[in-house]
Amino acid sequence: MSAASDARASLTARAAYASVGTALFLLGLKGYAAWATQSVAMLGSLADTALDLIASLVVLVGVKVAATPADREHRFGHGKAESLAALAQVGFIALSAVGIAWRAVERLVEGDRSVEAEYGIAVSLVAIAATFALLAYQRRVIARTRSVAIETDHLHYRSDLVLNLSVIAALALDQYAGVAGADPVFGLAIALWLALNGWRASRRAIDQLMDKEWPDERRRAFVAVAARHPEGRGIHDLRTRSSGALDFAQFHIWVDPAMTVARAHDVMDEIEAELAKEFPGVEVLIHLDPEGHVDQPDNPLAEADETKDLNP
Repeated sequence: MSAASDARASLTARAAYASVGTALFLLGLKGYAAWATQSVAMLGSLADTALDLIASLVVLVGVKVAATPADREHRFGHGKAESLAALAQVGFIALSAVGIAWRAVERLVEGDRSVEAEYGIAVSLVAIAATFALLAYQRRVIARTRSVAIETDHLHYRSDLVLNLSVIAALALDQYAGVAGADPVFGLAIALWLALNGWRASRRAIDQLMDKEWPDERRRAFVAVAARHPEGRGIHDLRTRSSGALDFAQFHIWVDPAMTVARAHDVMDEIEAELAKEFPGVEVLIHLDPEGHVDQPDNPLAEADETKDLNP
């Protein structure tokens, strides 16, 4: 494993440990507050924190597995473990949303009121401060590692800020303003918010698992660098994908049919060196074709090749 990979693995693991520690701390605080206040909004916040803890443990396992070097059975590495961990988080978020919504509907029907609002408000303020600190740390880690698992965890904890503010508003309206039903209504709103964030968080993980192509803007930039070598006669059949923080790209390049194998090898090395400067960390595979060679028409990728639309 390279020094850069080691550093990335260390950062993502530390971020996962920080997430687990924060969830454990908040779980204790909110457990007491939910018991003291009997608030459905606080109960929803407690349930979300309990699932945060489970999800953070899943992320910890995911980033540990993703950091494992490539082996004979996983030649492209284990980066997709992060995407699997992110999808597991989405499942926990969905369960949390359903449970909160169910309890909120029960409270609306039964008409119960929350009590001891000051406990719930104080705990929510502490939770907000702890969550802000965790989010700031996660942002730094995401900027350096592009970890999809930590990014999904970050999105979940961002929703916790809204959740804790909603708990404060629900308790204040229910007890101090005398607005009947405010607590369960806010609980329903929290459930919907969680479900929406879960859906958003799932899309990038699914894209990676399905080997979705890079965005067109990045593909165009990649083609511009790959095609500027003076001895290249054009490129085609570009394929790209991402796996965790790892990126892969492969393409065919036309060269002079009279070029020697040794010179063609040097040209590929020079192109790869230029790509490494502009796209560090991308694993590149280049296939040489003599100029004028066209792939067999029974190859569907050759017929539907979009590389020509990306050439500068």
